[in-house]
Amino acid sequence: MSISNASSQTSANGTRKSLLIKIGMPIAILVVGIAGMLGIKATAQDSEEKKPVDTRPNISYQAIQPTDHTVIISGNGEIKPKESTALSAQVSGEVESLHPNFVAGGLVKRGDVLFTIEKDAYEAAVWQAESELSRAQAALIEEQARANVAKREAKNLPKVNVTDLYLRKPQLLSAQAAVKSAQARLKLAQRDLNDTTVRAPYDALIIMRNIGVGQFVNRGIEVARLNNIETAELVFPVAGFDAVFLPDNIVGANATLHARNIDKTTRKGSITRDLGIVDSNTRMSQLVVEINDPYGLISDAEPLKFGTFVDVQFKGITIENVYKLPQTLVNNRRVWVVDNENKLRIKNVTVLREEGKYFYIDSGLEPNDKVVMTLPEYPLDGMEVKITNDKNEVVATPTASDSQSE
Repeated sequence: MSISNASSQTSANGTRKSLLIKIGMPIAILVVGIAGMLGIKATAQDSEEKKPVDTRPNISYQAIQPTDHTVIISGNGEIKPKESTALSAQVSGEVESLHPNFVAGGLVKRGDVLFTIEKDAYEAAVWQAESELSRAQAALIEEQARANVAKREAKNLPKVNVTDLYLRKPQLLSAQAAVKSAQARLKLAQRDLNDTTVRAPYDALIIMRNIGVGQFVNRGIEVARLNNIETAELVFPVAGFDAVFLPDNIVGANATLHARNIDKTTRKGSITRDLGIVDSNTRMSQLVVEINDPYGLISDAEPLKFGTFVDVQFKGITIENVYKLPQTLVNNRRVWVVDNENKLRIKNVTVLREEGKYFYIDSGLEPNDKVVMTLPEYPLDGMEVKITNDKNEVVATPTASDSQSE
């Protein structure tokens, strides 16, 4: 009995040990795994704490310097003739001939014969005036001879008997007056004869013509209208904010004109005068630019026709010590800069002039200020930033935390 009980007890003990091993091993493995995971996590946290993430936004900047700038003033207007003439006949008569270019839209040069009027009657008037002058001159010669005879005879007479009438002075004056009168009539007759040939008073564009060959025209009646194409004008307004930048002596200043046409014609001109008034509605003054040979009649210049709308630019005064910044960098007259500690700062500035895509600033900035070219999405005054170069690489600069640790 004792042997049998001992054997049973030994067998039970073995069963319990086997059961403990089966249960304990998974538990031990689980505990070791959890401990390993906790160890790895703790190590990772230590590593992250040692290498904190830099969340500062990247920006780029450009150091600025003041400069001098010559102001460019712009305007626009319409090309118009400097002079326009309503042409009329100075004598009456029948039209004999017309210049082939004497039509609407035709171009003629100074001195070209535009049309002629039948001249027979005027030639006859000249011949008649010449004959009258010859008779008057003959009468004057005859009267002069008589006066000379009277003067010689007067030497033998008492002085009391020698009068102006005896010396034929009145007769001589009358003969001289007759000669002058005949000369005047001859001059008028020659003028009328010359006026039968009508010439262009200048290089001209024919705007309108209302006569034809064989038509009878009367003196003083308008027969055509001409525009002078030797010189054209452009009258353009200057706004008040531009007027303060005009030179003291604007007359003679060169100007560049850009036509708003397909060919984008560009011509040179010069400012000739200020109209001397300020428009009561727009409060703008007005300047006049002249363009020589606008139709390119005597040069190789591109034609600039009357009625063409053009933009004009010319130089104003030079403003000194200003900062030129793109308008995109100036918001509500404020500019972002970065200081020596790599912190964003905002500066209030005064814009002296706006020109094209740029602002010209005369106060609020300092030489070598670092103007931020690329702002973060939500910039704040005092925000720490990272500076990047053109390759978007972080430039080695101390951070605030580095400064404190030092």
